[in-house]
Parts: sequence; structure tokens; C-alpha cells
Amino acid sequence: MTMTSDEIRDTFRRFFEEHGHLAQRGASLIPPASDTSALFIVAGMHPLKAYFAGTEQPPSRRLTTCQPAFRTVDIENVGMTARHLTMFEMLGNFSFGDYFKREAIRFAWDLSRHGFGLDENDIWVTVFGGDEGLGIGPDQEAIDLWLEVGMPRERIVECPRSENFWESGPTGPCGPDSELYLDLGVDRGAPDDLPGGENERFLEFWNLVFMQFDQSPPGRLTPLPSQNIDTGLGLNRMAAIKQGKETVFETDQFAPLIALGEELSGHRYGESFPVDRALRILVDHSRAATFLIADGVVPSNEERGYVLRRIMRRAILQGRKTLGLDPGFLQRYQRVVTEIMGHEYGQLTRNAESIERWLAAEEEGFGRTLEEGSKLLDELIARARERGDEGIAAADAFRLHDTHGFPIDLTLELVTEHGLGVDEHGFEQLMEQQRRQSRVSGARATDAAGLREHAAALAGRAGFTTEFRGYETTSLETTVGAVTDEDGRVLVKLLESPFYPTGGGQVADVGTIECADGDCLVRVEDVLRIGEDQVVAVTPERGTLRDGERVRARVDRSARHATACNHTATHLLHAALRERLGGHVHQAGSYVGPDKLRFDFTHNAALSPDELIDVENRVNDWILGAHAVRALTTTLDEARALGAMALFGEKYGDIVRMVEVGDGSFSRELCGGTHVRSTAEIGLLAIFSETSSAANVRRIEAVTGPVAIRLARQHGHALAEAARTLRVTPDGVPGAVAELRDRARELERQLKAGGGQGGVDEDALVAGAVPLDGASLIATTVDGVAGQALLDLADRLKARLGDAAIVLGAVSDGKVDLVASVAPALIERGVRAGEIVRVAAAEVGGGGGGRDAAARAGGRQVENLPSAISAARGAIEAILG
Repeated sequence: MTMTSDEIRDTFRRFFEEHGHLAQRGASLIPPASDTSALFIVAGMHPLKAYFAGTEQPPSRRLTTCQPAFRTVDIENVGMTARHLTMFEMLGNFSFGDYFKREAIRFAWDLSRHGFGLDENDIWVTVFGGDEGLGIGPDQEAIDLWLEVGMPRERIVECPRSENFWESGPTGPCGPDSELYLDLGVDRGAPDDLPGGENERFLEFWNLVFMQFDQSPPGRLTPLPSQNIDTGLGLNRMAAIKQGKETVFETDQFAPLIALGEELSGHRYGESFPVDRALRILVDHSRAATFLIADGVVPSNEERGYVLRRIMRRAILQGRKTLGLDPGFLQRYQRVVTEIMGHEYGQLTRNAESIERWLAAEEEGFGRTLEEGSKLLDELIARARERGDEGIAAADAFRLHDTHGFPIDLTLELVTEHGLGVDEHGFEQLMEQQRRQSRVSGARATDAAGLREHAAALAGRAGFTTEFRGYETTSLETTVGAVTDEDGRVLVKLLESPFYPTGGGQVADVGTIECADGDCLVRVEDVLRIGEDQVVAVTPERGTLRDGERVRARVDRSARHATACNHTATHLLHAALRERLGGHVHQAGSYVGPDKLRFDFTHNAALSPDELIDVENRVNDWILGAHAVRALTTTLDEARALGAMALFGEKYGDIVRMVEVGDGSFSRELCGGTHVRSTAEIGLLAIFSETSSAANVRRIEAVTGPVAIRLARQHGHALAEAARTLRVTPDGVPGAVAELRDRARELERQLKAGGGQGGVDEDALVAGAVPLDGASLIATTVDGVAGQALLDLADRLKARLGDAAIVLGAVSDGKVDLVASVAPALIERGVRAGEIVRVAAAEVGGGGGGRDAAARAGGRQVENLPSAISAARGAIEAILG
């Protein structure tokens, strides 16, 4: 009986719903902000970790999910084999202190035979065979339960700890597991092959993990008070079984993508290993990239964005070099992925425009990098062969990576294809040297993590969950449920709390807690969110808080209201940006406090003055419209049907809080923060900064209410002063300034005509500046200017362009003179003038350096000046993406 991937997913889900499980949709590939253990969701149980840890209550003690997962460990193997994938779907059933081994084994046995129609005579299982180091014997309970359902003893194979004992780490929850295998036939191996061994005869398709121990210290096991079940069945692997295919790449989710590659390239799957490898890489990486962008990741040089960029560039490399595909092929793959999977994963359809935009931009940008870097790598490979070297030097690999934006993993792949290697140790040393130069102290983050650990421990010991009452009141009488002093910081657990805990970009409330008798008073400094719970960090002012004491908890209402104004304004800003720039705009981070708001959003260019004015005006129109702001509780499906925006990486339950402005036609967002009741309360929004935050991410900072009014007054005073100085009306200031600018340019032209700057046409240089991710780049040679005058010229160009990086080179007295000038916004993103001129100087046999904002260097190899400018340009492009 053949089954499609959709039928397998539906069969699994329906079976466990019929057996008392609550079916939950798959979570985003981005873990919630509170989970810093991994960049991506790597397993079916990953989004449920807080339920297993007991820090959050699950919506049901029995859950079932189909969870997309993404693992970076297999990136290099994708394409090399027909087994490895980066992104896959994992089906799972989970029990949190409800059923245990008996039910888990019976469920797996029944579904495998009756739901999926597998022949029970072909099913084998492995169980934990015991371990002397752990001091426990074989999992006899699991063996007996398998015998109970009818599994012959000869098909129950005992395996060692390395194969059948699950551990979350050196310490923590752990337990034996049992894996189900399908016997593909003796013709696929040997008669004495067994599951768990290195052979092709047995295919694992389901793993049952029995969490029954706590390991602490390592090697010492104690029973857990609550025993849990975590299972995982690979949907794509089951599809290969049910569709009678040798590999997942031939199944219904993958075959249309293979066919697309054949159509676009004219090659055929199976014609050669290089073609097969390229087609598999394109299939897997285009699927993964489509899902990652749909979940809010954009290409960059950091963390998740770097991984996304890495797989996109691997796909682009194989498409261009191996298959000879024309530009635009990634968007074709995206459309097919969406056709196949969009009905199950609605984000693929909802964000199709945004996905296509980012794929197109990366393919176009990397196409230029690939062309330049490949030529240089080909030269290095040819040189290594001529010399008889074993591989590429570390310095050359680093230059490809740092100067030309050519990822080291691509260098490794291409070099390996030619039978050469790379000095990876030396490369890593150079990378570490670069990291040290730009490393920022993490002491503050470490302190914060320590405080959070103490808070989580207090919440666990307290045995109750604080009820948050802050939506309805800012002052209430409550009881101290637990209190502790950790390293001089007093942590308090209240039965009920009006204090909003840090979360969703919004800072925590501040205020006071005072004893009913007035003998003690503490000031609230922070409120830590522990899952759905909270702990208050306080500084004593008088007396001592004690367990069981009745207290009055008061939120600083002024700070709360200012924060609420900024939070609602952030929603309006998000809506205005999407309306003006397009649906690809998504929130990429935020800060909402009483002092200001900061909003990071996905967009690949700086906003023009007109765009910024339009956005600000649109927000203020909505503020003046005095629209009601309502917080509604609804289902996640209903909120999505209404078009509510969700924060990428945030975990939502089936019941959500949706904040709606006006009739909701312009702003609906899923949000747990505090808001004003009417937009009129905001008063005014004033944007005071628009800069780059990271590659493909822009940042707007703004103020509202009284702070915005004060800023507007300051601007008004400055305008009036400028008008008095220029002797014009305030309305005439822009014209007068433009006139002064024109006069200054004319004087500069006259100066150049007199030989002062050698006839350099600054207007032409500015006109030729290259836009690059919201910044401007000039990297060129000039004639007749040298020394300090060359640096002065670079500074003037930077001043005219704003967020810009300027690199100029000239020849004077038989020597090369190089300068770089970099704007502050680009320094924050990693472009440093001193490092750039050193890269350029290396090409002309020289050296130099300077500050991050401005630097000079030189050399004697005049003939290599064009290469020096090209190297500098490549270094900047690599950093800015």
C-alpha cells in the first residue's frame, strides 16, 4: 500500500489524536528567545524542552507533532550521499508524566502494522543492553513489553550505551531507548547482519526514548520523579519505505525538485556523481532556505543568517558551476517547494514574496563574489599543483574568506575536488586573531545568565506559578511566596504580581514592594521571565522581606505608561513600514522601554528621506486618529486568519493574545506586552535615527509622547538658530544651505583648477558610488593627489555620502599611497579602516594602518595598485554582505 508524505503525516496525527493526544502544529525552525542552546530546532522534542524540564506546563500531558528540524552538522555530507539532509520532518508522540514504556511500545507496534501497513515479520527492534559504567543491566522491562505485544525474542537486539541510551548531556535527564528497524532483505546485506550495526540491510524508522533517570554527577543515575516519553519517526524516511524508493530524493516531496533541476540544466539524475551531487544539494538547500526565510531568517554574516547564507551559496555554486543554470533558479525551486508543502506550512505561502526577494538578492550578490573568488581560487590551485604543494596556504584561504567573501567551506569543497587540502589549523588561527580584535567583553551577559539560573532555581523550589495581574492593575496586595538572597541580589516570588517581566522586546516594569505594616520596602529593579512564570529582582531600602508576608506591590505608573506608548507605537511603525516598503518587512528585533523604542526590520537598503518621512507621517496620522487599542484572546488559527503578525522565533500555544489597533485593518499582532488604550495617548512619534543593524537588517530608533515633543522643540530651536545665522526665514533654511553647498563646490572646483587637488572630479566620484546593503562604497584610484590631501578627499566624500566606506589609491613619487575612511554606522557592522588598508597594502608589498574611522598605508609595487583597490573593495563587500 503506497502512501504519500501527506498521508503518512495525517495517519500519524490521526492515530495519536484517537489515543488521547493533543495535536500541535510544528513550531518555527527558530527556537524561542529563552532557548539559547541552539541556533535552530534540531529535533521533534526541541520546542517542547520546557515541558520536559517542568518550567512550563504543557497544554496536555499527551502531545503529538510534525516538526520541521534543521541540522547544520550534515551540511558537508548533503549531496555526497543520498541519505543526508539538513531539513527534515520529524513525527513524534510525547508523554509528560502520563504513560510510559508499555503504551509507547504498543502505540508504535500498532501504528507500524495497522496504520502504515508494515509486515510485522520485517520489523526488528533494539533495546538498551546495559552498561557497567552506569551500573545498570539490560532494559529487561522493554524486552518483556516487546515480547508481550508479540515480537519474537530473536528479533529483539540488545545494543550498548552508545546506540540505545539517550542522554541530554553529561548530566541531566536520560534513559534507555528502543529503536524500530525494517528488514529490507538479506539481499541488501548478509544473513548475520543485525539492527544497530553498520549495514544496509536494516533501516531505522522510529526511536522511542524512555526518560526515567537523572544523571548527576556523570555516571550516577537516580530515578526521575516523573517519567516521560519522547519518540521520533522520520517522515521522509517512512515515505521512502511506503513509496518503495531507494532514497528520500526519489519520494514525492523531493522528486519534483529533482525533475526541476533536470529541466533547467538538461542533465539527468543518475548520469554522473557530480551531477547527482549538485542536484541533491540544490533540492535539500532550496527546501531548507525556503523554510528558514519563511521563519524570519535573512542572509547575513552572523549566526542564523550566516548558516542560511552558507547553504544558499552552496546551492548557487552547484547550480552555476556544475549544472550551468541561468540566474534566477533559486526562485524556481522556491515555488515548487511552496506548491508541495505550502498547504501544511502556511508560512511558505504567506511569506512567498519575501522569500523570493531574499533568494533573488543573494543569488545576484553571490554571483559576483563567486565569479571573482573562483578565478582567484583557480589560480591558487594551479599554483599549488605547479609547486607540488599538498594544498592551499592558510593565508590564501583566509584572504578568500575575509577579502572576497568566499566561505571557507566552499574553498574546502572545491580544493578537495582537485585532490588538495587547506591548512585549516592555520586558517582557524587567523580567524581567532580576527575575533580577538573585535571581541567584546561578555561579562555582563554572564552575570545576567547567572541571575537567571538563580531565579529559575527559586521558581522551581517555590512550587507555584505567579499569577500575572499587570494587564488589569498596576497596584495590588499580594503575598511573598518565596525569597532568597543570591550574591547580594534579593529575588522574590509573589503569589500575584502586577509587574511585567522582560519579554517580547519590552523591558520589565520597575516599582516597589512594601510590607503591609510598613516596616520593609524594596525597589523592583528587574522582573525575570521563567517560562510562563516570573521572579522579581529587588534592592532593599529598609527592612527585610520574609516568606508568607503580605505586601503591596506597586508598578511605577509613569514608566509603565511611557513604555506602553512606545510599544503601541512600535506596532504602528511595523505596519507603516510594511505598507510603504512591502510585505517582505518583518520584525528582526526590538527594544521597548520608557525612554525610546528601537525597531529592527528586514530590508536590504537604507530608507530614502521621502520613505522615512512617509513612514513617520503615517504613524502620526494613526496616532491623531485616536484609534482604540484592544487586546483580544483568540485561537492561533483565528488570529492568523485575521492576518495577525507573529514574531519569528516566538513559541505560541493554541490560545493567543492579539493586540488590534482600530478595526485591525492596518495593525494586528500577537503580543503579550502592555499597550495604551487609544493611539491618542501616544501624542507624537519622532524618528531620530535610521541605520543598518546587520546585513539585510535596518534599525529605526524613535521617541514618543513628551520625549518626542522635547525633541521636536530642540529641532525647532536649532532651525530658528540656523535661520538667524543665514538671515532667512525658517522655511528658507534648506534653500540657503543648498546655495552654500553649491558655492563651496564651486570654490573647490576653482581650487582644483589652480592645481590644489590635481583636477579630481568629486561629483563624478560621488555619482559613481556603489550602493551596498544600505551603505555607499567608493573604491577607486585617483590622479594627482597624495598624502594628507588624499585622506582629506576621502573624508569629504564620506561626509557627502553619509553611511559610506571610501578607499582611494594613488601613485606619487614611484610609490603607492592608500587611504580609507569609514562612517560610524559601518564601523559598528565590522568595517574598520585600519584593517581595510592593511588588506590593500598587502597587494602592493607594503603595510600601514590607523584608526577604525580613517587609516593610511603604502607600498612600492605600483603595478599592483588595481589589485589593491579590488582587494579592499572585496573586503568591504564581504563584511556588508
